[in-house]
Amino acid sequence: MPATEPNLFPDDFNGQTVTHFIVGKVAAVFFSSSDSFYKVLLVKVSEQNIDWTEDEMVVTGSFADIQEEATYKFTGKTVRHPKYGTQFQADNYQNETPTSRSGLIAYLAGNDFPGLGRRTAERIVDTLGENAIDKILEDPKVLTPIGLRASVRQTLLDTLRVNNGLEQTIIGLNAYGFGSRLAAAIYAKYQGDTLQVIQGDPYRLVADIKGVGFKKADQIAAQLKIDPQADSRLRAALLTQITESCAQNGDTYTTAKPLITSTLQLLESSRHTAIDPQKLADQLVTLAKENKVVGEENRIYLRNLYEAEWGIAEHLKRLHDADNDGNLTAKSVDRAIAHVAKASNLTYDESQTQALKSAITSHLFLLTGGPGTGKTTIIRGLVALFAELHDVSLDLNEYKDKTFPILLAAPTGRAAKRMAETTGLPAGTIHRLLGLTGRDDDPEMPTKDLEGGILIIDEMSMVDTSLFRLLLKAVPSHMQVILVGDKDQLPSVGAGQVFHDLLQSPEIPQIELNTIYRQDDDSSIIPLAHAIKNGHLPADFRKNQPDRSFIACNAFQVNHIIEQVVSKAKAKGFSADDVQILAPMYRGAAGIDQLNKTVQGIFNPLKSKRQKQLTYNNQQFRVGDKVLQLVNAPEDNVFNGDIGKIVGIDLAADPHNKSKKDQITIAFEQNEVTYQKSDWNRLTLAYSMSIHKSQGSQFKMVVLPLVPQFSRMLQRNLLYTAVTRAEQMLILLGDEQSFERSVTNESVNRLTTLTKRLQQVFTGETETTAPAPETAMSASADSSERSQLANVTADEEAPTTVSAGPQQLTPALVRSGQVDPMIGMAGIKPTDFMTQSSAS
Repeated sequence: MPATEPNLFPDDFNGQTVTHFIVGKVAAVFFSSSDSFYKVLLVKVSEQNIDWTEDEMVVTGSFADIQEEATYKFTGKTVRHPKYGTQFQADNYQNETPTSRSGLIAYLAGNDFPGLGRRTAERIVDTLGENAIDKILEDPKVLTPIGLRASVRQTLLDTLRVNNGLEQTIIGLNAYGFGSRLAAAIYAKYQGDTLQVIQGDPYRLVADIKGVGFKKADQIAAQLKIDPQADSRLRAALLTQITESCAQNGDTYTTAKPLITSTLQLLESSRHTAIDPQKLADQLVTLAKENKVVGEENRIYLRNLYEAEWGIAEHLKRLHDADNDGNLTAKSVDRAIAHVAKASNLTYDESQTQALKSAITSHLFLLTGGPGTGKTTIIRGLVALFAELHDVSLDLNEYKDKTFPILLAAPTGRAAKRMAETTGLPAGTIHRLLGLTGRDDDPEMPTKDLEGGILIIDEMSMVDTSLFRLLLKAVPSHMQVILVGDKDQLPSVGAGQVFHDLLQSPEIPQIELNTIYRQDDDSSIIPLAHAIKNGHLPADFRKNQPDRSFIACNAFQVNHIIEQVVSKAKAKGFSADDVQILAPMYRGAAGIDQLNKTVQGIFNPLKSKRQKQLTYNNQQFRVGDKVLQLVNAPEDNVFNGDIGKIVGIDLAADPHNKSKKDQITIAFEQNEVTYQKSDWNRLTLAYSMSIHKSQGSQFKMVVLPLVPQFSRMLQRNLLYTAVTRAEQMLILLGDEQSFERSVTNESVNRLTTLTKRLQQVFTGETETTAPAPETAMSASADSSERSQLANVTADEEAPTTVSAGPQQLTPALVRSGQVDPMIGMAGIKPTDFMTQSSAS
């Protein structure tokens, strides 16, 4: 490979912008990504305008099926790779092969055209000339004089169409600025229609392709000179804003004024063109008619979240109304509890006994409580109690060929592992339980129906609206369901506050555990957590305890103090797995990114130049590093928040690397996963992490910095969640006022209507606007409603309504009194049908 630094022309040469290019024959394909169009090529250079002095050059970029020995023109720029030297980074390309008789014959006689052969290829070129491919694609009948076998002729046509179509598509996607990964996703969705779809309506990409935002689609639309007032543009912006609002705030709906205002800002800042609010309001109504959003009173929902809340309420009603086991008498339950207590060498107090009794005799039950209140004890007791009352063996060896009747699950792998350790029984993630291998916000995502007698879900505060709906959908009516969590922890990352809302429903049996059991004379962490929950810091907050300490410092001192604390912890035998830094934000002197670098240098420093490491997203990754999974990857049984350790780094240039790909292998608690370069954005160092990501986990030592720079994040449930992650040691640092601000700043409840849905479904209560069942919704609005939507930016109190109602009459709607079974039948008699029938 060349090592000479090129003498490049400047980007602006003699007042004109220069497009850098090289032309050459592909000598080898060094690397071809399996899940995108990214490739690394070695090109024999025949022409260039970058003053390149070598015969060959490495070219990288997004390409279709590149043919070795074919000639291409690549446009782009030269870059200096720190390890591999100078390369040409192509932003687009065009096939300049074949440009001669010999080149065309070599192409047609190649591996892409089985059965053709060199002599037949020569005959085709001699008959049709050097533009034979264009002639064949334009009119396949030109092949008739060649006398090809039907199968060979069809293979030739199919391959030319695919190669030419795919190549033109990738060239088009490159021209629009899509990277190889997004280009692959777009092509996978639209196939041969890709360019037609984009040119017809680039805003379709926003809804169809994860990773394509409104601004990217808008840039393409500007290239295509699509009107800034186009209906499709306004609808895409509205959907973008309501989706982002729900994602950022965790709400399941928004209201018209902030939606219209933020959408106008997005539209006008992107294209610098004033937008008519009336037209925007009209398109909001159109979205409702298209069933993409649903309006109810002054609330506007994404359709899937609207239906998810109704679905949850209806499934919970189904489970609540299911027949309980009539064989469970009060006497048999009391006897079983006494037997379980004796076998476990425990004495249950009155509140624990009541919790066990209520849970085991309820078909649907909620259990909540803070740290140390005995939730784990109750879960273990329920497992043993269910086995006792239903004559179920807890010996897993007896269930080799049949389903174990007790299902245990949690939202994250770490929480599931803790559940398995405390019960001695298998437990997994909810995703794995349901067999989910894709996005859990897709209501059509197939799930496997659950089998068994009882389902216990722990860490319910982490479960969002979409996932909970999918879970309940898979639960059969005969199965008992017990949901366990801490109502004072942070809500889910996804939309909703499911556990909080369920606990507000008096129709669902529930118990809150308040007595603190796990508290030694030397323990101060649990009392601190309960003080925070109750809205104050304890009097001894600043006083160092055997398991807790407070270090006063400012933001710029945090990094240095954490370096000292972690170094001392390491000297005392604490490992990287034992110590966890938690912080509210990523940026800044006391942010997660900076602290990760510092702690990595303590637990896993670069010991020699021979040690394998790589750089990605401004982070150094080394074998032995503690890393965090950032997204759900059900196909690999790895989920958002899982922590793993790098056990292998393979570089493409390594002679022993058979795959010839850059890849990282990570061992998680449940399995080992290899990540290709295209997936590295799913990972980050985990020595320091956000408090949200730590939910469901416990660590021997937690170090928690809070400083005024984190002010917008400082809330009571955030501090409470962080403190309750510590098992043995808690180090607090920062300024006391930031901790006080967190305690006094109660988090604002999210905008949800799940509690309302539960009340409507359980009580049969009706509204002026008919509620929608689990089935698909429709929505409509008249001209007066359009005006209200347009004017709501000036007056939030305007009665913004896009009425929504069920499309299908179901028995459940009739039984609950929500819909009259004779709806729409006013004035019609049975004899009218007989008359119509005979007339037809």
